[in-house]
Amino acid sequence: MNALIPDEKLTAICDALFAARKIEAIKIYRLCTGVGLYEAKQAVEAIEADLRSTSPEKFTRAAGKGCLGASASMVLIGLTLVWWFASHRA
Repeated sequence: MNALIPDEKLTAICDALFAARKIEAIKIYRLCTGVGLYEAKQAVEAIEADLRSTSPEKFTRAAGKGCLGASASMVLIGLTLVWWFASHRA
């Protein structure tokens, strides 16, 4: 599966996955192989699964945790703004 990818590009894909930048990894994979988005996503997720089983300590953050924190922050900011505008309405 990875025979078409030069070693330096495979390293870049792995580095992107370790840093939780899956979209970047998929872009690199697509550029190297010319496959479609679905095929690239499947291949990159297979690479990620292999990396997580062999080198879990190299991942900088848990998968899927970044969006939850950002969403919670946005809700908190929104509620603060609503409170501020409601309390300063006179």
